Amino acid sequence: MKSGLNGEIFALKSVEGPALVPELSVRDASLSTTFYTELLGFHIVYERPDEGFVYLSMGKASLMLEEVNGHWETGELIPPFGRGMNLQIMVDSIEPILRRLNKEGIALFREPFVSDYPAGSVRFRQREFLVQDPDGYLLRFAQSL
Repeated sequence: MKSGLNGEIFALKSVEGPALVPELSVRDASLSTTFYTELLGFHIVYERPDEGFVYLSMGKASLMLEEVNGHWETGELIPPFGRGMNLQIMVDSIEPILRRLNKEGIALFREPFVSDYPAGSVRFRQREFLVQDPDGYLLRFAQSL
């Protein structure tokens, strides 16, 4: 709840978007925001710099980053963060992202490759690559073929 200019109380709606939005704990919100925006192509939807928080989007993908603050950790955070999972982000083309990463000398976790996935009676083909963010989260960028 929030108070308006005349003392009225109103509730703020959540940002319209996906029903599931991962929130990643990061060691340095500024560094991570730069990585996600300048190298990967995400856009800032909104941020709370005093809290080290940023809500990002790219196409239909949304992601939140928050500097480690002791509120969400279920155990000791030891890099690389996010072990055991990767986040797939569908894009129209992986090439612009690859060019930016290559220009900055960012090593890929896995070079581009083509995957063919069965899904019931159909198959999906996509070209994809994997890269780790500054905290080690594994990101899989993919384009449909």
